[in-house]
Amino acid sequence: MRAVVLREPGPADRLKLEDVPDPAPGAGEVIVRLRAAALNHRDVWIRSGTGAYAGGFAKPVILGSDGAGEVMAVGRGLDRGLIGRAVVINPSLDWGEGEEAPGPSFRILGLPDDGTYAEAIRIPAANIFAKPARLSFDEAAAIPLAALTAYRAVVSRARVRAGETVLVTGIGGGVSTFALQMAVQLKARVLVTSGSDAKLARARELGAAGGANYRTGDWAREIVALAGGQGPDVVIDSVGGETLARALDILKAGGRLATYGATAGVVKDFAPRAVFWKQITVLGTTMGSPREFEAMLRFYEAGGLRPVVDRVFPLAEAPEAHRRMEEAGQFGKIVLAMS
Repeated sequence: MRAVVLREPGPADRLKLEDVPDPAPGAGEVIVRLRAAALNHRDVWIRSGTGAYAGGFAKPVILGSDGAGEVMAVGRGLDRGLIGRAVVINPSLDWGEGEEAPGPSFRILGLPDDGTYAEAIRIPAANIFAKPARLSFDEAAAIPLAALTAYRAVVSRARVRAGETVLVTGIGGGVSTFALQMAVQLKARVLVTSGSDAKLARARELGAAGGANYRTGDWAREIVALAGGQGPDVVIDSVGGETLARALDILKAGGRLATYGATAGVVKDFAPRAVFWKQITVLGTTMGSPREFEAMLRFYEAGGLRPVVDRVFPLAEAPEAHRRMEEAGQFGKIVLAMS
C-alpha cells in the first residue's frame, strides 16, 4: 500500500509518499481501507519536532489521527460480517476504564502507533464506529480527534447549558469550530475571538452571536460588552498564554473555563486572585473516552450537524496540506483523500 512516511522531524517536505507493507490484523483487530484522513495541529508539531514533540521519535512513523473508510479484513475472534462496513476511527487508544482521565497506557493514534496518512490501517475493533450515513468519507474523517476533544470540553467538562454565554477563543481551528457548533446546538449564546475578520464573519454564519478581533482591538473589553457587561459564563480555550489569563479576568463569577491547548505558550505572571475571588472552575481536558466518542457521534447526528471542511488534498500532497495548516489560513478541517 501507499503511505506518507515521516523518517525524521523537519519541514513539510520531509513527508514522503512511499510503498510500505500491507497491514495484517491480529486478534481483535481490523484492517480499514481508508478513504480519507484529516490533519490536526498535533501532526504539524510531530513533523516539525516542536512543542511536546521536540525530542523526535524512535522510528519512522505514519502520522494521522483521523480517518474514515471501510473494513476490509478482520482478525481472529471477530465477526466477518464487519467486512465492508463504513466506519470512522476513534483515535483514543487504550483510554482505560475511568471517565475522569485516561489511564497510563493511553496514547493518540499517529505516534507511536502508525496513523491514517495511508491507504489502509490496522486498528483495534473497539476503535471503529459506524460512519454517519449522511456524511461523506471526507466529512466523516474530519470528525474524530477534534470533535471528540470539543465534545469533552463543551459537554462533559464545562457542561454548557441553554441560555449561557460561551466564549470560544481562536475560532477557525478544527476543535474550536466543533466547539462553536456544539455550543450553538445546546442553545448557548456563543462569542468568538480571532485575528481575522473573515473568520469572525464565517463564525457568525455558523451561529456565533458576535466576536472580537484580537489583532485590531481590546478583545477582552469587546467580549465583555457583547456579553452584556458581566463577561461569559464559560470559556473554551485552546490558546493559553496571555489569552487564558485575560479570559479568567473577564469570566463571570462562578464561571467555568475548559482548556485543551496552549498554542500561545504558558501563562506568565499568573495571578490566581481572579480564580478564587470569583469562584471560577478551571477544567483541563483533552481527547475523550470511548463512551464520549459514541455519545459525540449521536449528538452530531441528532443535531443534523456537518463538519466544516476547509480543503481536501490528495494523499500525495500531504506536504502542501501541512503548509496550509502552518499558514493558519484554514477555517475548519484540512482533509487528505486517498483516491
